[in-house]
Amino acid sequence: MSKLIIPKVIGHRGACAYAPENTLASLHTAADLGIEWVEIDVKLTRDSVPIIFHDEELNRCTNGSGRVAETDFKTIAELDAGLWFGDSFMGEKIPTLEDALNVIIDRGMNVNLEIKPCPGREVETAEVMLDFSTRIWPDDQPPPLISSFSHVSLETAIDVMPEWPRGLLIDEFTPDWRKFAKHFDAHTLDINGNTVTQEQIEAYLDYAKPILAYTINDPARAKLLMSWGVSSIFSDCPDVIRDEIEQFHWGVQT
Repeated sequence: MSKLIIPKVIGHRGACAYAPENTLASLHTAADLGIEWVEIDVKLTRDSVPIIFHDEELNRCTNGSGRVAETDFKTIAELDAGLWFGDSFMGEKIPTLEDALNVIIDRGMNVNLEIKPCPGREVETAEVMLDFSTRIWPDDQPPPLISSFSHVSLETAIDVMPEWPRGLLIDEFTPDWRKFAKHFDAHTLDINGNTVTQEQIEAYLDYAKPILAYTINDPARAKLLMSWGVSSIFSDCPDVIRDEIEQFHWGVQT
């Protein structure tokens, strides 16, 4: 397995300040901006097709309604996932995991795959996502980073594909974060960069793994976090953040 090299900026759901989130258009936009890594969310349809989508409900980002977990892929494939963002994206679809990975590979990027299971499907979502991903992802390229707020999904990732690195998502600082980081053999700590304090960052730095902060669109906040020791920033406008933090050494290895 090739060494994982994480750049200083990761495009959040593609480059979702400029294109509808978690769509192929957003991935292409990130690539056009020269972004090296993107983060995308993986869910399952009712008939267990892995798609790139964040919410439990279809309403916010499509012209459909209802829960993803209760909707077959045939119906989801017909929805418009771009018009809500702007008229120029009319007709954009919810991509399958396969379609998204093919674009990411073709455009020379790497990816943070966040397992975003619907309630009760934590194991199945991780298993299906990793089954598809390991068959598609080239063996001679650095592996994706796997992350999830679901500890059950991370457990499953260890069982299914222990060789692929894992990121532990941490929304709020808690005293037992280190126990979980060690349990999951976390390669990165993916923290809420909008609420974290310098004191908490100093505690995370003791773990001696890269700290990735989400979701930062304010250049001043990004620079402050980098000065505290954060390794990488997730951003909706990754080009803006990248241009503002050029003075920091580029890229971290894990």
